Amino acid sequence: MSQDSVPTYSSDIPLTKPPLAVASIILSMSLIAVGAGLMVAYIPIRLVDRGFDPSVPGWILTATSVGGFFACIGTGHIVRRVGHARAFMSLVALMVLSHLAIAATEAVWVWLVARMGYGLSIAGVFIIAQSWLNDACPNNWRGRVMAAFYMSYILCIGVGGFLVGQIDLTGSEAPIVAIAFATLAILPIGMTNLRAPLPPESVSVAFRAVWKISPVGLTGLLAAGGLTMMVQGFAPLYAKSEGYTQSEIGLLLFLMQFGMIFVQMPLGALSDRIDRRIVLVLTSALVAIFAAIATQSSGIGLWPLIVLFGLWAGAGETVYAVSNAHANDRADPQYYVSLSMTMLFAWSVSAVVMPGIASALTQVIGVTAYMYVALVIAVIYGLFVLYRMTRREAVVQDDQEAYEPLAGQAAYSPELLVPASADDVDQKEF
Repeated sequence: MSQDSVPTYSSDIPLTKPPLAVASIILSMSLIAVGAGLMVAYIPIRLVDRGFDPSVPGWILTATSVGGFFACIGTGHIVRRVGHARAFMSLVALMVLSHLAIAATEAVWVWLVARMGYGLSIAGVFIIAQSWLNDACPNNWRGRVMAAFYMSYILCIGVGGFLVGQIDLTGSEAPIVAIAFATLAILPIGMTNLRAPLPPESVSVAFRAVWKISPVGLTGLLAAGGLTMMVQGFAPLYAKSEGYTQSEIGLLLFLMQFGMIFVQMPLGALSDRIDRRIVLVLTSALVAIFAAIATQSSGIGLWPLIVLFGLWAGAGETVYAVSNAHANDRADPQYYVSLSMTMLFAWSVSAVVMPGIASALTQVIGVTAYMYVALVIAVIYGLFVLYRMTRREAVVQDDQEAYEPLAGQAAYSPELLVPASADDVDQKEF
């Protein structure tokens, strides 16, 4: 890339102070998350109200994941071409267009294509925001900022879900509200002059090498992609099929997010003190148990359902975060980026394939299909981790990296964390 193709800033323009700049990025993503949570709830409710088979919202969720897959492999290329700020705002523009298409027509095929574009945009802006935060934050408070970023993002998805109970879903009000939040999200990014990170270096995917480093970590991401996407995507569909009102579904989606935080945080902290594989077996068992209970949850009432889905979602998020941490424990530092890129690819594939399988099964056995898919995934993964514990010693506790909370509903791309000027490690050779 030529030097003049990289966005630059004049040295006489004062740069935004890092704390304020970091807040602007978090605010932008929080606004986007509100619209995201609203649309995740609106689409299945609206489609069921229009008389569509419950599998149709599942296929639209799968299309969203397909868009996210392309974002995972393509966002780095976009950023290398135009820089972080332009890439961010271009992807938000695509997000607005996807919401606008849904507001303009009720043709299902248009909704499917629009949500694919939305999946690309939401995953892309999340990846860019992570990269920017990582670059802007000094080491001594980066971890706290990233934790605040993930928590605010997850909670604002819940706020968006809650809004579904407060607006009229018979028209186009929901996508218009989502457009408003996405448009507002441009302002904090557009008004900051925080220096953008250097363009990222290209990073390769290496399944064979990563399998040798951490089979448990790699398969954990293959499991987590499906687990996290299905619980969040199918929960409003199941609640609607059970006859819950809009406001009750909104409350369910809002309070589920607290389960994701309050289950992941203590289990993640526990994984810093014991063999992480024990925690992965425990969380897999929890997912399996909660999924099994969910298959029999018809008629149990709103509050027990909220507790059940919150704990289930939190256990699935923990599989994602602890699998990442375990893989990093096994890898040498020079392999971290390619390791994470490969695991991102695994997560993306699972996030497409597993909801697709659940959608196909929904046509056969109904809206509980995703519960059985999650149950099978959790059991297989838990048994695999137990097997691996007999084949390899645990990582010495002093060699373990500190656990960091991660949001399993969105992509994490390490590619954007490696500037093109980095010459200390040749990641392409991994």
